[in-house]
Amino acid sequence: MSSGITRRQFLAGALAAGTALCSPGLLADSGRKLKSLTDRVEIGRTGVKVSYLGFGTGTIGSKGSSNQTRLGTVKFARMVRHALDAGINYFDVADTYGSQPYLRAALKGVARESYVIASKIWFRTSKDARADLDRFLVELATDYIDILYLHCVTDAAWSADLRPMMDVLESAKQKKMIRAHGISVHSLDVLKAAADNAWVDTILARINPAGVNMDGGPAEVFAALERVHAAGKGVTGMKILGEGKLADKREQSLRYVVGLDCVDAIVIGFESPAQIDDIISLGNKALASK
Repeated sequence: MSSGITRRQFLAGALAAGTALCSPGLLADSGRKLKSLTDRVEIGRTGVKVSYLGFGTGTIGSKGSSNQTRLGTVKFARMVRHALDAGINYFDVADTYGSQPYLRAALKGVARESYVIASKIWFRTSKDARADLDRFLVELATDYIDILYLHCVTDAAWSADLRPMMDVLESAKQKKMIRAHGISVHSLDVLKAAADNAWVDTILARINPAGVNMDGGPAEVFAALERVHAAGKGVTGMKILGEGKLADKREQSLRYVVGLDCVDAIVIGFESPAQIDDIISLGNKALASK
């Protein structure tokens, strides 16, 4: 798979980020005691505990499908079961990916308390957040969703414009239909403001050392994530491999991201069991070299 970025560009991004954290190619001196990418961690102060490495289902995802769902139900289920066997319990789905029914089928017969689900409401088309949530619960065959995000937030005025939807999700949390709510961030301004928003329990944000498919350069994104995390919000990193553009630099990307204390967990969109094994192996190698 082509990376879409030169080695010089990649190292330049890593160096820029390194001014705030660590030198490229080295794992930061972290207070977190991870020994494996499948170790359990808490998402912020939500009480939601997940494997540090999560399984994403939204690669090139839109209009009800993604690279993961396009594999078909059988291959999708095999990947999910392989991930579970490898120690991954964190699954990231969304209505726009069409992946919720696929995950339900893949997890049939698995004890609900043994896995964590994060999903997302595409608020731009939603007419009734409570109706959406009720449908999600049916599609996932569950009584609750661990984390529910407002999907792809880009407008700095979102917290005023989406207040009715936020109130629905807050009520759902009080009723234990969801355990935490937050936003999937796609704007640097939104990311910077998340630290001061009391409603936000946790965020999903794009981070890698090359700035690929991100909301800004690595250093400024890192600084914003530090503020968000210091405010007690959970942070899950996405686009760790730049949606495939950093596939041939995945070890360097993993070394960078696992060294960020301000990132509680990460999700990666796997497309085969072999990719799961590869990322766990490379990530564990990075942790062992610390």
